[in-house]
Formats: sequence, structure tokens, C-alpha cells
Amino acid sequence: MLEKLSNIFRVPDLRKRVLFTLGLLAVYRIGGHIPTPGINGDRLAQFFEQNKGSVLGFVDLFSGGNLRRLTIFALGIMPYITASIILQLLTVVYEPLAKLQKEGEMGRKKITMWTRYLTVILSAVQSFGIAISLQKAGDFVNTPGPSFILMTMLTLTTGSAFIMWLGEQITERGIGNGMSLLIFTGIVVGLPRGIADLYQKASTSAWGVFTAPAILLLLVLMIAVVAFIVYVERSERRIPVQYAKRVVGRKVMGGQSTHLPLRVNAGGVMPVIFASSILALPMMLGQAFHNNRIIGPILEWLKYGEPLYTLLYCLGIIFFAYFYISIVFNPNEVADNMRKWGGFIPGIRPGKRTADFINEVLTRITLVGALYLILISLIPQWMISGIHLNHLWLVGGIFERLPTWVTNGLGVNFYFGGTSLLIVVGVAMDTVTQIEAQLIMRHYDGFTPKSGRLRGRRTW
Repeated sequence: MLEKLSNIFRVPDLRKRVLFTLGLLAVYRIGGHIPTPGINGDRLAQFFEQNKGSVLGFVDLFSGGNLRRLTIFALGIMPYITASIILQLLTVVYEPLAKLQKEGEMGRKKITMWTRYLTVILSAVQSFGIAISLQKAGDFVNTPGPSFILMTMLTLTTGSAFIMWLGEQITERGIGNGMSLLIFTGIVVGLPRGIADLYQKASTSAWGVFTAPAILLLLVLMIAVVAFIVYVERSERRIPVQYAKRVVGRKVMGGQSTHLPLRVNAGGVMPVIFASSILALPMMLGQAFHNNRIIGPILEWLKYGEPLYTLLYCLGIIFFAYFYISIVFNPNEVADNMRKWGGFIPGIRPGKRTADFINEVLTRITLVGALYLILISLIPQWMISGIHLNHLWLVGGIFERLPTWVTNGLGVNFYFGGTSLLIVVGVAMDTVTQIEAQLIMRHYDGFTPKSGRLRGRRTW
């Protein structure tokens, strides 16, 4: 394994990409320690500690702890993700955008430019809401007033735009998906704090006689979740494809059997990130109206972990799983390409019947992938924050007799939740896969035993 890791630095281009990625991630972490002017940092951190089981704690997880300290990167990449979701949804319902998306590289550049503009607008709106909320909350602001609001908007919007630039640079000139790696970095940085929190609970016997079994169960669950994530992320449905023989000049070409691989979870962690960001946005904007008679009760129902939030979260994952696969995979285009090259699925007519068959298979496995994402995201989180069935309207009293650890959870830090594990493992696997592809392309060993080449490059 050490030799395979050293191969990364033997390839000049790959070495530059890896070092470039690590350098920009270091810049991201440095910016996470520069505070926004005029903030009482200690009081704000105390407030987040008291509300770590709410949506604020969940958003703070995606920002890598920057929102807790309200640094210049406090908004993280949430505005960019939200802007991307809005534009991708518009490409479905707005015909000019759909045509622009089909124009190739030029259309993609225009959509990217509009995404940047929308990100800046959303960042300004969110930063304005944060500034107003902090002023109304009391002692979070040292010198409240219009100057503080303008400074906060300018600082946080600029920080969000800079993060967007970092992510795009990593994607273009580094290794892996830049936005996913920034989320990955923010979560991994918080792992030591989560481990320290778990150690403190173990040393103080926070759960009484059940402390040791609970911690052991949590660790076993984490290992099982990681193994399950790796297994499903590597799983695929292989559709057999047969290519007919063709005579080209004096040569006979084709006649080979292959397969069309369809990943069970083609969307990766993106459906989870999309669903989380969509639900977090109204909660963040609604913090300033939590005392409103109409908006207040709705925000209470949409609190993180509440039954309504969980229901919308599950529906959002299913929706974005199908939405994402509809963008990245076109069965009609695949069927047309197969027909042009003389390929066909045994027992299925080429053309429309082939496209319908692929679409049917894709629909079934996408549902399996969405249910897998829901399971991974909710089961560990239910252990941590509990199943709030006793909060259900009308029938909540039936569940009042459930044990406290069932309804309120074990109170462990967010970093051991299913969503964070899914993002960390998924992004790590995608990045390793890209590095492995670069190595194999240059005739080096990959990280997996069946990566292609059995021996490394030799110097003759």
C-alpha cells in the first residue's frame, strides 16, 4: 500500500493535482479561523452548544464549524448548492434553459455563470437574515446597528463567493469534486471534537450503567454503516450487451459480449446534500420569525429530527435521487448509441424498446438506492437524537411510555450521524477512484487488487 501511495508522487501531473488540492483545502481551513467583525464569539459558541441538536447544529456540520464561530466562511457552500438545485430544477420546467444545457461546453459555461450570480444573491440574503437574527437575539453583537448589518453581509457574501471559487478550482485543476471535498474537510475536522465528546461521556458515565454497552453499540454501528456504504456504493446492475459482427474492408469487427453497468446509487451523496440544504434554507431564514404566531409553529414542526422534517427529508432524498439520475443518464441516448454501433440487449429490440428496458431497470435500482440513502441517514441519527414519535399530532400520547433513550436518543455529537458518515465515505471513495484512474492510465498499480495492472511500471 505504501508503494501504491508513493506512485501518486511519481507522476508529475498527478503530484501537482494532489498538492494543489491539499493547498486549497489548507486555505479553506485558514479562512475558517478568521472571525467576522463585531461578533461575541464566546457567547455564540455557547449558544450553538446549547442548540447542537437543532438545524443550526446540522448546518454547522456542513460549514465545518465556521457557523459556530461565525467566521468569514460561515455560510460554507450551502448557497452554491442551493443555487445549483434551483437552476437544475429550472432546466426541467424552463425551455430556454433546457436548450442551453444541450448546447455543450458553451451552454454549461453560461449556466455556471448564472449559478455564480445566484450564489452571491442567496449569500447576501442569508447573511442579511443572520445579521438581523443576531441583533434581535441580544448579546451576540458588540456594536449593533446598520454598519454591523452591512459589514456582516459584505464579509459573509465575499467568503461564500471565495469558497465557490475554491471548489471550482479544485474540480478543474485538482483531484475530486471540489464542493464535495470542502464538505468532507469540514466534517473530518470536527471528528476529533466528536471523539472527545464520546470519551467525556464514557469517563463520566453519562448514561449510567448503559454507558459502556451504548458506546460499544455506537462503534459497532459505525463500522457496520461504513461497511454497508462501501458495499452498496460498489454495487451495480450489469445489463448484458451483445455486439454483432461487422465486416469493415477485409476485417471482421465486433461480435463481442459486454455489459452496461448501472450503479445502484448513481447519485452518490448528492441527493442527501440537496435534500438537507433545501430543508435547512427555510429554517435558517426563519430564525428571525420564530416568535411569529403563524411561522413559529411551522418552524417547530420542521425542527431537525421532528416527524414532519423526517418525512420531508425522506421524500426529498427520493425526489433528488431520481432527479439527479435523469440529468446524468439518458436511456434514449444510450440506446441510440448502442444501435449505431450494432449493439443490442439479448431478447430486447434495439431502439425504443431498449431505452424503455434500461429506463425500467434504472427506475427500480434508483428506488433501491434512495431507500439505502434514507436508511443510512436516519437509522444512526435516530440513535443519536431519538425518534420523536411522541411529538406526533393526536397520536403522540401513545408513544409517551417509550424509554427516554428511544424518544430523545443518546445525545452524541453530530459527527457520528449517518449523513456525515455517508458523505465522508462517499467522497473518500470517489476521490480514491479518480486517483486510481489516473494511476492506471499511466500504467501504475491502483489501490484495489483488481484495478487493472498487476505490476508497477519498470525501468528497463
